[in-house]
Amino acid sequence: MSLQAEFEKIAEDVKKVKTRPTDQELLDVYGLYKQGVVGDINIDKPGMMDMKGKAKWEAWNSRKGMSKDDAMSAYITLAKEIISKYGM
Repeated sequence: MSLQAEFEKIAEDVKKVKTRPTDQELLDVYGLYKQGVVGDINIDKPGMMDMKGKAKWEAWNSRKGMSKDDAMSAYITLAKEIISKYGM
């Protein structure tokens, strides 16, 4: 299975976990996903009042400079850990 195919499959699987992962786990997965799909962050940082948007922006921005392939690999690893921890 190609990296892209495995990435897409695990992206669907991780949405089906039985228990909601921690906020930090969700932010880590989000940042890696966006870096793997889009690459370096390309949007402005949300305003002070948008706490959720700001947290997501920071999670993605923290991956700046990481290649798409590296981000996909790291995402797959983290998503598999989350699936095994919380079950599907």
